[in-house]
Amino acid sequence: MTEDEPSFDTLALHAGASPDPTTGALLTPIYQSTTYVVEAVGKNKGYTYSRTANPTVTALERRLAALEGAGHCVCFGTGLGATTALALALLQAGDRAVLSDVVYGGTVRLFRQVLAKFGVAADFVDTSDPRALEEALRRPARLLFVETPANPTLKLTDVEVAARLGHAAGAVVVVDNTLQTPVLQRPLDLGADVALHSTTKFIEGHNATLGGALITRTPELQEKLFFLRNAIGAIQSPFNAWLTLQGVKTLPLRMERHSANALAVARFLEGHPKVTKIHYPGLESFPQSELARRQQKAGGALMAFEVEGGTEAGIRVMNSVRLSSLAENLGAAETLITHPASMTHAAVPAEQRLATGITDGLIRLSVGLESPADIIEDLRRALAA
Repeated sequence: MTEDEPSFDTLALHAGASPDPTTGALLTPIYQSTTYVVEAVGKNKGYTYSRTANPTVTALERRLAALEGAGHCVCFGTGLGATTALALALLQAGDRAVLSDVVYGGTVRLFRQVLAKFGVAADFVDTSDPRALEEALRRPARLLFVETPANPTLKLTDVEVAARLGHAAGAVVVVDNTLQTPVLQRPLDLGADVALHSTTKFIEGHNATLGGALITRTPELQEKLFFLRNAIGAIQSPFNAWLTLQGVKTLPLRMERHSANALAVARFLEGHPKVTKIHYPGLESFPQSELARRQQKAGGALMAFEVEGGTEAGIRVMNSVRLSSLAENLGAAETLITHPASMTHAAVPAEQRLATGITDGLIRLSVGLESPADIIEDLRRALAA
């Protein structure tokens, strides 16, 4: 932020929106309209058809762009819709993409089972290892797709290093910033070309919508993404955009509370005799804690752990919680517990899952906004089971 710019908290409340010029309504209206009457042939007020653009969606795009310190944002119906549009905008038959070896399972499915049919090659490499990444980029690559922290192992990639290596290889560098949000990490400031979000998660934050966003400082990239969204009909719905606009208002407060609660829960789990492994970037014991302190403002809400007794015991824990909800989402106000191997990462081949630490007994926890004491007590009972 410069001295002339509003603070992040103020941008979260006000960026991209102004009182409705017709009524003075404080909140951006839900423009639930398919089409828009034009003033004359070839003359309109910026909107013609809601598959192409919608005023409510535009307001959300302006706000998210401001939060990532960018000039451009394109919103989509889902996070995977955003990833798909990104791939279609940048890749063609014969192109190659390099991706983090630990990414959301839907991303793996998209590249391995869908894009591969159209001649797009994808290599999943350990982007946390600069030498492995440099080696992978010796061969031509059009796209470098990094997820950091990685879902669900929380492994980190140094975005500045990845951006430098990716650009040297001629690749567009994309960072999935869903888990940190711009509150805790701004990939474009670290050299990335595109920040990707599943707004379904922390951005909206209330388990109420689906959505995705691609944010960039490059006008040419924005034009490609906007064209692709219109061509495939993947725009976010006005109502979901409106709900997300309301969720964003409390994003800074929520991420602060999410992170504080998660740190308390992680410390509890780290000291529990039945927990054999804990992955959380906010802990001093985390292998990449120095990078976490340098790249992130806090540890975030997501963690993963394993318990004594392996897969069977881990499943017992997940089936025994009462306050936490056994569900596939993350980033909601409520604490969610997930079995990645059978839920979010079921589409990842078992060999790839196990090689990257996603064991059948791994438990993923998205720590919510409840009292941390209550979350800890719920886990204590489940571990006792």
